[in-house]
Amino acid sequence: MKVLLTGASSFSGSWFAQTLAGKGHDVTITCTRGEDAYQELRARRIERLKNSCNIVWNIAFGDDRYVDLIAADRFDILCVHGAYVHDYRSEEFPVDVALASNTHRLSAVLKRAKGRGVAKVVLTGSVFEAEEGLGESPLRAFSPYGLSKTLTAQTFRFWCDRLEMPLAKFVIPNPFGPYEEPRFTHYLMSTWIKGGIAGVKTPAYVRDNIHVSLLALAYADFVVRTPAAAFEKLGPSGYVESQGAFALRFAREMESRMQLPCGLQITAQTDFSEPMTRINTNRPNAEALGWDESAAWDELASYYRSILGSKLPN
Repeated sequence: MKVLLTGASSFSGSWFAQTLAGKGHDVTITCTRGEDAYQELRARRIERLKNSCNIVWNIAFGDDRYVDLIAADRFDILCVHGAYVHDYRSEEFPVDVALASNTHRLSAVLKRAKGRGVAKVVLTGSVFEAEEGLGESPLRAFSPYGLSKTLTAQTFRFWCDRLEMPLAKFVIPNPFGPYEEPRFTHYLMSTWIKGGIAGVKTPAYVRDNIHVSLLALAYADFVVRTPAAAFEKLGPSGYVESQGAFALRFAREMESRMQLPCGLQITAQTDFSEPMTRINTNRPNAEALGWDESAAWDELASYYRSILGSKLPN
């Protein structure tokens, strides 16, 4: 399959691109800036893709070059993974700006894609959108960023329906693994490697943490399926448990592989500003996908040893 993918400099996006290419698909990734503008972690992600993917620089979803790229080549699948994420944790996140960016000239993109024989569009969603996953009712968006993703998905659904273009939505929970931003698991590892005890301040939240390697295999499988309906959705699920239980799981797996104490201080939760539970519901068939859980933990330990090993105590 010939795949056109946005958002490959992101954590999960880089894994999606690499996994699709590793399955033998012809993958073209678009980057919104020039090569020199990508630094540090994003640069390392893109570097991994240079030998397996075609890279087009300085091109944004919906702009003239993007539409022309679709016209110039016969892509089978259009994967829209990239999204406006600047300051995504902020209560002041600009929902209107994000929606405009995520859906820029969407009708023109879809018309050109349909005219060139694109079989379907695959849109990445989030379990933190409204009406996604499983949790307390009503399933509200977690944040302004979650709202922007909700509205983005609704806009895609509208135009795909109107233009009779099959739409597949891939809903992401909480991926973790190599090349992730410095979030929860990175905090745990960096604390332990420095000899500290990591704190867990929101242990009661029930979340859905999934190895990014398993998520990427599920994505690659989902992307290349022949559309069975005008709209399809998949929300792969990983470790469904409290954040406290996941931290303990993570500590056990890393302690045995890193050969260093992985202490935790799990405190009573006082912040309940987020929904208590939000999880996906589709369990991937790891065996059918060729995924090995133990190998994934090994890979993660090796990655953190490579990037943080200089901080290991003598």
